[in-house]
Amino acid sequence: MSETSPAGASYAAAGVDIEAGDRAVELMKEWVRKTQRPEVLGGLGGFAGLFDASALKHYERPLLASATDGVGTKVDIARRLGVYDTIGHDLVAMVMDDIVVCGAEPLFMTDYICVGKVHPERVAAIVKGIAEGCVLAGCALIGGETAEHPGLLGEDDFDVAGAGTGVVEADRLLGADRIRTGDAVIAMASSGLHSNGYSLVRHVLLDRAGLDLEAEIPELGRALGAELLEPTRIYSLDCLALTRTTDVHAYSHITGGGLAANLARVIPDGLHATVDRSTWTPGPIFDLVARTGSVERLELEKTLNMGVGMIAVVPGESADVALATLADRGVEAWLAGEITERTDEPTGATMVGDYA
Repeated sequence: MSETSPAGASYAAAGVDIEAGDRAVELMKEWVRKTQRPEVLGGLGGFAGLFDASALKHYERPLLASATDGVGTKVDIARRLGVYDTIGHDLVAMVMDDIVVCGAEPLFMTDYICVGKVHPERVAAIVKGIAEGCVLAGCALIGGETAEHPGLLGEDDFDVAGAGTGVVEADRLLGADRIRTGDAVIAMASSGLHSNGYSLVRHVLLDRAGLDLEAEIPELGRALGAELLEPTRIYSLDCLALTRTTDVHAYSHITGGGLAANLARVIPDGLHATVDRSTWTPGPIFDLVARTGSVERLELEKTLNMGVGMIAVVPGESADVALATLADRGVEAWLAGEITERTDEPTGATMVGDYA
């Protein structure tokens, strides 16, 4: 090569920093260790996470439950604010609260973090949030992947996704086939918007209204950005506790599609769920979105959770015990509706009345 010849191509010149990735792994190890369960073998850094399945031998017929999810465009709020240690809570909630719906105990989770450029401390903060969420869900974080995609993502852009596994005894599997006429619909309060509908929220509040994320919003009692980054509530251990005190028939995780559509997924043919809006008042963030964007109620309800993050369907006579159990665990919950026989309505769920 002559002195004027271009230097040979390299991974670093293409935008991928292997050393930064290695540092990110070192920074996250402390947080991953905090999630370990006795069944986890090995440590972070292997090609695959290992979980000792012999721990399931006491099950007569163990069913493995699996789910995968992300947190949608909520990551854009974290990026704009430079706050990275809460988005992991959202990821765990979206995955593990889907798993617990069938009555399964969360066992372990893996994550995938895609970034435009690896900033080790930033990646470690994301993993810290995931690890803290796993502790709240009772599961182990046994592995993951951090991928650097220069040229496809900007240096500050990122996305997260995860997959989880749980286990439930076959004869304890929850779902539509258990639901009966007269069952009570118990609503559990959400912590806010959770992790759905942010494309609408961002469009209304940021793009159209031009609100500042750092501005204090009187009706919210805090800055808009803090409200939008409020972590999704993780209900996994609360739901498992409820199954130990109450004959739970089904759960419904209220995510994309809203309350009625998600509840309808666990209602069997011939029955119908009626949910009374007058039993609760959605938090002020929901009214802010509706009012600022002139969003009609039905559009809002099929996009956002409207203050309900999880539904439990229990026998009518068990409603008081269910509510007491949840109250003891610090979960705000209330009797929101009932299951009836289908008459002239199609099978599914209907919301009636006006919010309190």
